[in-house]
Amino acid sequence: MYEDIKKKKLFIFDLDGTIYLSGILFPETLPLLSHIIEKGAAYHVFSNNSSRSTKNYLKKIKAAGIPCDDASVATSTQVMIGYVKDHYPDQSFYVMGTKAMRREMKQAGIKTMVKYNPDIDGVIISYDTELTYQKLVDVTRLLNAGKIYLATNPDYVCPVDYGFIPDCGTYAIMLEYATKRTPKVLGKPSTEIIDHILKKTGCTKEETVMVGDRLYTDILCGNNAGVDTILVLSGETKKEDLEKSLIKPTFVMEGIGELYKLLKEKDGE
Repeated sequence: MYEDIKKKKLFIFDLDGTIYLSGILFPETLPLLSHIIEKGAAYHVFSNNSSRSTKNYLKKIKAAGIPCDDASVATSTQVMIGYVKDHYPDQSFYVMGTKAMRREMKQAGIKTMVKYNPDIDGVIISYDTELTYQKLVDVTRLLNAGKIYLATNPDYVCPVDYGFIPDCGTYAIMLEYATKRTPKVLGKPSTEIIDHILKKTGCTKEETVMVGDRLYTDILCGNNAGVDTILVLSGETKKEDLEKSLIKPTFVMEGIGELYKLLKEKDGE
């Protein structure tokens, strides 16, 4: 079954917990990505982490030595921008997010607000590393008033070198207790980003594999899109989580080092 991985033409990688942890690349990351290019395949990186702008992600990835350009880097913020433009082009949104995230949305033409106003049309919540209690109060007031409610991603936690910290999905649970409302969630496991990447690259679903560390976002996204998936146990998901979960990946590996070793062996190196 692992023989099928050698045939893949497109590898879509999650970032946090998959190719790096707390911004530090795993040792096998660069050799793996170089090998993928050398074998005539391609890779894209996609993160549900909306705390950084796409430009900042690109700078960070390039600074780490990873060959990437705008076309091969995507974030949940980009997915949110596309969704709002398609469905709510004239509406205004209170954005519970970082300055970088709000700036990217504003530059894309989204009507964003940072202060409470009862006339605001909707709320967008994200992984806000600049979260204040006042933001939670503002969002609660707007949700109780029945405003449009969107979220960039459902991740409960973000992996860091000392464990985990609360992410957007945890904020959503907290707000649900206060308002009895749940958001329309973009980003993984939504299939929109994979569909976009496949269209852009011309690759088929059979030629594509999604690699990530979360069952309920990365793996479910790939499963929903109809592409093979590789779960790496270097981030949020542990073996005991996999055993209990109804969401199952096509393949399971300890980390991307195992994928690199497998590709090299299959390529006769």
